[in-house]
Amino acid sequence: MSLELQLVLLLWGTLVGLDLVSVPQMMIARPIVAGPIAGAMLGDLGAGLQLGVLFELFQYDVLPMGATRYPEYGPATVAAVSAAHGAAGALGLGLGALVGLVTAMLGGLSMYIVRRATARAVHAVTDRLEAGDARLLVRLHVSAIARDALRAAAVTAAGLGFAHLVRLFLAGTLPLRGVTLLGIAAVAAALAAATAGTLRVVGRGASLGWFVAGVLGGTVLVWLR
Repeated sequence: MSLELQLVLLLWGTLVGLDLVSVPQMMIARPIVAGPIAGAMLGDLGAGLQLGVLFELFQYDVLPMGATRYPEYGPATVAAVSAAHGAAGALGLGLGALVGLVTAMLGGLSMYIVRRATARAVHAVTDRLEAGDARLLVRLHVSAIARDALRAAAVTAAGLGFAHLVRLFLAGTLPLRGVTLLGIAAVAAALAAATAGTLRVVGRGASLGWFVAGVLGGTVLVWLR
């Protein structure tokens, strides 16, 4: 993969990571968006769609708010697509899942570190903020966005670097069966996460009954077609 493509993916992953909680918040942080666009950049839309759907299932139950700690799947999906690029079928899915899950955990850790840094910066000037210093408030806000952008760039760069190492050292050495099982495990875990999240949203009682009826009815209609 050329250096130009790596830089384009780095820029895209940085914007994706920044979008989650800072700016512009236009939903490009969703893996279902980040993955296909990364795939299109590489001329591999199929891999982008597959991994975008996979990590969208993982992110389905994540609410990026407050002090919640969670993996970050946006830049991770970009790195996963990079790892899967050029690898056929199950091999690409398995390698992408490996890179994406590791990068997502790194992204979650980086968000915790940046939040702590931002909180310390705010606490250091609490008196001036309470006194109504608007310029200081703007500077704090801009610096927090810049800090998040640097964090997103670092996570994306780490993910792309990991993807390069995986393609270089693992793609040709791992047995296809092992990589296939890795891909199957990743898909099963994503489906389990999405199912658990759906059941938490639906709850119990009448809502659960209607949900089950809808799933069964949809399944029958698909089968009849």
